This record gives sequence, C-alpha cells and structure tokens, in this order.
Amino acid sequence: MTTPTPPAAPPAPAPTTTPTTPAGAPKRLGNGELRAMVAKVLADNAGTDLTPRTIAHTLNRSSGAVGNACKVLADRGEAEVASTSPLAYRATATTASAAAPRITPAPPRTPRPKPPKPTTSAPTPARSGAGGSAARSAGVVTGPVKRPNGMDYHPRLLSGMPDVTALRRLRDAGVAALLYGPPGTGKTSVVEAAFPDCITVQGDGDTVVADFVGDYTKTPDGEFVFVHGPLVRAMRDGVPLFIDDATLIPPTVLAVVYPAMDGRRQIVIKANGGEVVDAAPGFYVVAGHNPGVHGAVLTDALASRFSVQVQVSSDYDLADQLGVDKKAVRVARNLATRQERGEVGWAPQLRELLAFKKIAAVLGTDAAAGNLVGIAPEEDRATVTAVVRDAFGRTVTPLALGARITPKP
Repeated sequence: MTTPTPPAAPPAPAPTTTPTTPAGAPKRLGNGELRAMVAKVLADNAGTDLTPRTIAHTLNRSSGAVGNACKVLADRGEAEVASTSPLAYRATATTASAAAPRITPAPPRTPRPKPPKPTTSAPTPARSGAGGSAARSAGVVTGPVKRPNGMDYHPRLLSGMPDVTALRRLRDAGVAALLYGPPGTGKTSVVEAAFPDCITVQGDGDTVVADFVGDYTKTPDGEFVFVHGPLVRAMRDGVPLFIDDATLIPPTVLAVVYPAMDGRRQIVIKANGGEVVDAAPGFYVVAGHNPGVHGAVLTDALASRFSVQVQVSSDYDLADQLGVDKKAVRVARNLATRQERGEVGWAPQLRELLAFKKIAAVLGTDAAAGNLVGIAPEEDRATVTAVVRDAFGRTVTPLALGARITPKP
C-alpha cells in the first residue's frame, strides 16, 4: 500500500491573535504582563520570524516596550533572535510556557488636539505691486499674534508680506527656513507666533542624537522602555520642529534630522531596533542661528538643507511703540551703527530693551541704564558707558551691591 504524499506546507501565516477587548480602557499592565503577551504572539506564530514592530502593531503598543520584552525573552531562552538586520525573533520550545492565556491590545491612541490657529483676515482682492497679490491672499495676518506664552508678537514685513504669513506659506510649500541674527532679536518669537504648535529642541554643544529621537528609560516596574524624542513626536503629529541654536549642535548629531527633511521624510531609529518613522503631512523644520555666538558653525551640509535663510535684526521702532525709554532706544541705535562699522562687537537688542523697561519700572531709570553697561562685554564696556552717558546726561555704573545696611539704634 502506497502512502500518499502529504501536501506542501502553506506559506507562513500573518501573526494571529485572540484579542479580548475590554469594555473600557485596560488597566495599567503589571510587571511581566507585556512580556507574556509578546510570548503569546510568538507562540501563536511558531516558525515565523517577527520583528518587534510587527508584534507592537499586533498589540497596538510601543515598539520600544515590545523590543525590550523580546530581548528579555531571548535572554531567558523563551525566544530566540532569528535575524539581526532587521532584528527579528521567533518562538522556541519554551515560549508557550511563558505566554499569557490571552492578549489584550491597547485601545487606539486618541490624537492630541492641536491648538487653534491664530485669527487671520478674510481674503481680499489682490493689488498690484511687489508682493501685493501674495500679501492680500487668504490667511494673511493683519495684527498682533498671540504666542503660546500669551505675549503679543508684532509681525514685520518679509518679502512684502507679514513674516508670520511668509513662514506659514514656506511650510505649506515644504521649504525649510533658517533664521539668523544676534540673540534677542526675535527669532524664537516669530517662529512661535507662526507655529504655536511647534516642538522645540534647544541646541548646544552637548546635544546628542537621543535628544532628537529619544532613548530608553526605566519604568517603576523595573523594565526599560523607549521614550520617543521631539523629532519623532513632531513627525508623527505633523507639526513643525524648531531647532534653536542649530549651529551649536555637532554636525554628526544634526544629521539625524536630514532624512526627515528631504524627499524621504523618514528616519530609522537604530537604538530602537531599527524602528522606521514616517513624517505625517504638516511636519516642517525651521531653525535658528546666532552667527556671533562662540562655537556656532553654519556648515555647508546644514546651509544646503535650508533653502530660505532670513536675517533677523532688532526692530527699534517697535521698541519705541512698546514704550521703552527713548534714551535707551537711542543708545541701542547708536551702538548698532557702531557695530556695523566694526567699532564694537555688541549692541542691545529688542530683548535687552524690553528688560530695560521692566527694570526701570522696578528699580528706576538709573538702575536700568547701569544694567545696560553691566551686561555689555568687557571689551565694549568703555564705549557703552560713554554712549549711555551721552544719552542720559550722566555717568552710570554697573549694578553692584554696596555697603552693608546697618540697623539704626
């Protein structure tokens, strides 16, 4: 009697689960519960190589947490590494014993509501002249714009239209912008006014890749989970990413953002098992650069990524309108002119003038003038002192503590 030949094995099936969705949101997972559910997925798909991302999709949970659970299972011999590129795992003979009796997928995430856009004017007919058509189209800002901190930003002209409007249109067109100028001129203010939902990375020489993409952190249960960073959050939420002081960040670190800015609009997080993150519509990158700050270097690679580069200088007329002492504004204008001629390296910007107004209201005008002298760099202090003396008609000295106050008998 001839034994019939068994049919060929069918292709490996997609991961299967036996989900049980509770009526309400599930309770917080206890220690080892996620690991047992990961083992359940592997055991249900014995013989199939599964990446942490695939398992995370099945469970609707964090890829980082699932990757950590897979690693623990492999360390215990309750799973094995099937491949390293991409990283994938498969069940072993002991996986079923570590598996949970059932799987409880997490509920879908509710997207974070975006703040309402600032009020803009209704469309009006276009007019002739430079920038006339663009400046009169829908969405043009006509007055002060509230920043997230509640302060008003007063738009300035950029190519014939309000700077806030120009930045929003650059975002719509996918053209990255770099704002450069001395500290305190309003680069952060205009970005926050244009994009109140932006996520900010404050750059410095110690910034590392993890500051952009995220890193592992230990939970109260003693497990390590991957917490995504600002770049990933901005990409997934489809909101702008503002990289302040971008030129202070080491070029090798800043390169992590480049794939998200070009046609790929995608990054790969090597630290999280090769997780792939795609940018949602609306994601945009804008950066700030302070040319005069020590250590700030605008590399060719960085400059080429930002097709639009906008110089930002202080608006001294605005300082007048905001009620800053006219003598202080005169000092700032004088020093700015000397700075352009190379006579000094420092001049007060709008930030310093607004601080002057606040200090004068609390401590008096002489104290505010003395503070202007005190915050000037040592090499420019003599010139600043002379300019302040000419404007205020008297010599002032930097703020300093005096003699100890002796109580009266």
